[in-house]
Amino acid sequence: MIRQVDAIVIGAGIAGSSSALQLAQKGHRTLLLDRQAFPRHKTCGEFMSPETREMLEYLGVNPLGLDVTPGMMDKACIIMPHGGVIEAALPGVAFGISRYELDRILHQKASAAGAEIVTKTTVTDIQKLDNDGYEVETRQGNGRIRYRAKAVVGAYGVKKPRGMALADHPPDETVYVGVKSHFSGIAVPSQVELYFCEGGYVGFSPIEHGLANVAALLTLDTVQSSGKSVPDILKAASRTNVRLAQRLSEGMPVPGTQVSVAPVRLSEVPEPWSEFPHVGDAMLVIPPLCGDGMSIALRSALLLTGWTDKYLKGEISYAEWQSGYTNEANREFTQLLRRARRIQKLAFAKTNRLYPVLARMFPGLAPYLVKATRLSETGMIR
Repeated sequence: MIRQVDAIVIGAGIAGSSSALQLAQKGHRTLLLDRQAFPRHKTCGEFMSPETREMLEYLGVNPLGLDVTPGMMDKACIIMPHGGVIEAALPGVAFGISRYELDRILHQKASAAGAEIVTKTTVTDIQKLDNDGYEVETRQGNGRIRYRAKAVVGAYGVKKPRGMALADHPPDETVYVGVKSHFSGIAVPSQVELYFCEGGYVGFSPIEHGLANVAALLTLDTVQSSGKSVPDILKAASRTNVRLAQRLSEGMPVPGTQVSVAPVRLSEVPEPWSEFPHVGDAMLVIPPLCGDGMSIALRSALLLTGWTDKYLKGEISYAEWQSGYTNEANREFTQLLRRARRIQKLAFAKTNRLYPVLARMFPGLAPYLVKATRLSETGMIR
């Protein structure tokens, strides 16, 4: 038996759940699939920029109206291994909220809008049909279920489903590992803190319940000799930044919040489309240093659902769906990625010990760098 729906979204994180929510709101029979159970902790900086807040409010999610109280940030503080500090005001107030809570809330909204959410299911095959539709095969427990849909959306993050073709533009050769843990006992003021260390950086941000989210992106070669647990990896990273070691010593890891992801490769260019459209990390893995991953996930979902709605309603052809979204996504994200990659390379240059001095000499430099790595607000929320 084959089940028929209008759209299948593969991956139930921020990009996927917001895509499913919007498609369901527009009246389309939408199926949201994920191989993991939800809610769950996820490797993420959990930094909600002003641009992210705007997008969430567009979806009807007001962080200040939730049943959890998010942390708040209005400043970025970068601490170099040699002790220098760079500070810059953020372009507005940012919030900190765990992915556990945010994904839970988005799933509730998507389900209420009519989307069907099926978790703990693995996509085993995706076939493009001659009539411009798709057939998706899944494994759920000991059984297999097949679906057909006019549209499929890839929102599966950095790990592609089995059998997916490689990108035309291979990602960066450097392989990273992402880790995350919540900590109690670390009082983070209203700022996001970024500690540079050998092989990467470790970020601190305040989240709900007075906890701190500690997330790191580190090169695989520096992690391999650090131990297997997330606390061990963070402790090893702190050996090359004294202030990071002091910060970590103030708190204790919260059991059950430790997660990691590997391999992580930063994108060279956006990949909006393969056999079907991509959103979020499936389209673009931006350096976490830029802190705008949530905004990109939400913005890409907004762009895609606009084109997908037209396609599902028969207002445009498959070719117009593909070219329309691809062109708009490239216009929106290509320059942002280029700026972010340049700043990432500068951050790890051997001259980085000079940056705090330059920031003091040129006060407008740090705010410019913060602004250069962010999407602009759309102005849709009034």
